[in-house]
Parts: sequence; structure tokens; C-alpha cells
Amino acid sequence: MKVGLIGLGIMGKPMAKNLLAKGTELYVYDIAENPILELEELGAKRALPADMGEAVDILLTILPNGEVVKQSLFGSEGAAQRLRSGSIVVDMSSVTPTDSRYCWERLQEGGVDFLDAPVSGGEPKAIAGTLAFMVGGDEEAFQRALPTLMQMGANAVLVGPSGSGSVTKLANQIIVNLNIAALGEALVFAAKAGVDPEKVFAAIGGGLAGSAVMEAKAPMIMERNFKPGGKISVNHKDIKNVVDTAHALDIPIPMSAQLFEIMQGLKVQGLMDEDHGAIVKHFEALAATEVHKGGRQ
Repeated sequence: MKVGLIGLGIMGKPMAKNLLAKGTELYVYDIAENPILELEELGAKRALPADMGEAVDILLTILPNGEVVKQSLFGSEGAAQRLRSGSIVVDMSSVTPTDSRYCWERLQEGGVDFLDAPVSGGEPKAIAGTLAFMVGGDEEAFQRALPTLMQMGANAVLVGPSGSGSVTKLANQIIVNLNIAALGEALVFAAKAGVDPEKVFAAIGGGLAGSAVMEAKAPMIMERNFKPGGKISVNHKDIKNVVDTAHALDIPIPMSAQLFEIMQGLKVQGLMDEDHGAIVKHFEALAATEVHKGGRQ
């Protein structure tokens, strides 16, 4: 099985390393040179998207947005120019359901299957090879792609037809980012009230308020560690996709809409490249305080 991967960023590069570690014959492409060189040293082969389309059985993409995905597939030098009938494109990017269905329809014309398979787990699980895939598309294509997905992840669920994976990812992003916002507001509340946030975290983490988000982000916030595992810019884009999709479908999303405006404020502050745990900085600015271990500083 020959696999291609377009996109070697925070998520794509460790996913590529896991594929190589499992013995996959892997072709890679990115607009940046350094990750390609690093992966070539591990046995990957570099290829332009069009050449990759001709060579591989499964083409994976994990890219910043739907427009970049469509350009990598259908642009003048895109992979779809030479994809063989019977091959599969698996887009692991966070895009809108409309983007996913567009790709599915275009590729079906050439006998190529398409799965929208965005991931959850961030950089740590990409490195560990324990990502969760939420997949939209046809059952037969899903079963053929599943062994490759499981070289990068611990779980993959076919949730419905084309676009369903992207809908599920947006639902995931609503929950994750609103959870981070609630965590940030709560820790700022505790710090401003004079209670050590670390002790608050220890007291409530095992109760109903506890969550994977709290376990991952509370220590980072208290240590002032905002090195990105999931950049605010990426999550800002995802929440915009939530708002746009919801408006198109007449779905009220009042909390997600407010979260988008909070992220707009963080954008104005120049914080887009920080981890989305830095959402806490919005609440810190409002309360004129910072969250630290040991209490307010």
C-alpha cells in the first residue's frame, strides 16, 4: 500500500512519522522544506501533489482550511489531475461540511473515493499515534482506509455519509473550546477571589466538572505555558466554520458566536499563534489578574 501525505505541520509531521514507523511506503509534500528533509531521513519520498496522485493508493491531506485542500486536489498542479480510479483521498483537515461534500462529488466523477476524516487529540496524540478519527463517507472506502488510519490513531468511527465527519469535528470543537473558555473563566474567578487555582483544580478535577480538557489545559494555564498544541488561529477558524455552517442551516449557536468574538479579541492582541489554552487571557484582561500556581500575581 502506497500512501501520500500533503501537509506536514504540527499534526501532519508526527502522523507521517507514525506511518513510517509502521512500515508504510510514504510520499510527502509541504510548502515548507524542513519537514520534508526530516521525513526523507526517515525513509519518506518527496513528491509534488500531481505526481503523488499518480503514485499512491491512499492520499491523505491535513491542511489549514478548505480552500487549501481544494487547491491541493483540484488546482492546476493538484493531485486529482492524476489520481487513479479506485484510489482514496482521506482529508483529515478541519473544514466545513460543504467543503467535504464538494471534494466527494468532484472526485466521484473520476472514480476516486473521498472520506472526510478530521482528527481529535492534538499534537500529543498525533505524536503518540492515538488520535481519534471521525469519518464521513462510504462504508467500503472507510474499510479500505481503516488500516492506514489505525497506524496513526487509536479509534476511527464512520459517523455517516460525506460531510458527516466534518460536522462531527465542528461539534467536537464547540465542546473543546467552550470547555477551555469555561475553565479559563473559572480559574480567573478563583484567582481573583484569592484562592489558589492549583488547589481548586485538585479539588474539583475528580468531580463532575473534571474533563480531559481540564486535565490537559489547567496545568498549562497555571504554568503560563502557551506553546501551541492547538493554535488559537486554527480553533478560531474552526469556530468560524461552526458559525457559518450553523447560520446556513438556521441553527442558533449563541455560545459559539460569543466564543468567536472572544477569539477575535485575542486576534487583535496578537495571540493567534499561542495554544488555545490562552483563551484564559481574555478573562484575565477583564479581571486585571493572571492565573498562577499559588494564587493571583
